[in-house]
Amino acid sequence: MSLEFAYYPGCAAKQIQREADQAARAVCQELGIGLLAMPKASCCGAVSLRETKPAFALAVSARILSEAEAMGKDLVTICNTCLQTISQANHRLRNEPELLEKINAVLVESGVRPYGGSIQVRHLLWVVTDLLDPRMVRSKITRPLKGLRVAGFYGCHSLRPEEIFTETKQEGEHLERLIELMGGVPVNYVGKDRCCGFHVMLSDKKEVHNMAAKNCLSAKDAGAQVMITPCTLCDMIMGSVQELAGKTVQRTINLPEMNFAQLLGLSMGISNERLGISRLHIDPSPALASVGLA
Repeated sequence: MSLEFAYYPGCAAKQIQREADQAARAVCQELGIGLLAMPKASCCGAVSLRETKPAFALAVSARILSEAEAMGKDLVTICNTCLQTISQANHRLRNEPELLEKINAVLVESGVRPYGGSIQVRHLLWVVTDLLDPRMVRSKITRPLKGLRVAGFYGCHSLRPEEIFTETKQEGEHLERLIELMGGVPVNYVGKDRCCGFHVMLSDKKEVHNMAAKNCLSAKDAGAQVMITPCTLCDMIMGSVQELAGKTVQRTINLPEMNFAQLLGLSMGISNERLGISRLHIDPSPALASVGLA
């Protein structure tokens, strides 16, 4: 299998969560994973477009998939919501020939090549943990985590709905495997597959704060020193609203949260600058110092 992919970072990684994109590129460069730009790719459409204009949303995803197919590469992303949105569309387009024909007619009318249904959609976390030899990954770990207690927060969009992830058999254990490869201790806690709250951020801020607090405190109360997630939108919520979330529930949380590629990069000896560590909302230095890594 080629370790080159059509790279779809998603909108958040191009703007407010740029550090996730920085870290992904830095880690992939060291691991020999090629991330090829998709210059024509648009926003995936996510939840609002899928709900209000489902046919339009399918055409948007098909256009993205068609670009990857034209490159001859499977698509890889670092956003769980992009993963779910494009995977759901791909599942339908590959299993409903009449729907694929209708959507392709829209693409052709717009001057886009039709989608042939040959693309697989993957998350970068899956690539690192499933497609790379773990011995090779371990050989790149120059600063092992020395027992750092790490909570993996999956969120919900890389695990559900189950029927669209049957081909990749996602079972919510990739972060744990990666944490162990880095020399850390995975923290088992209730809520690692809960929603982060991003999709109600604009309509109910208090509920978002309650959700973030519940997720972070569940991990911290179980002994976590750091939290990592594979999703840029979960990153945004669990990091940026954590202080406000603590005030909402009248507790200090102070749990450093970062993208999984950032912690992986740190364990590989990649510089803080390349990984965008300065952009984190909670400084991880004290936690890292506790195991001699800061």
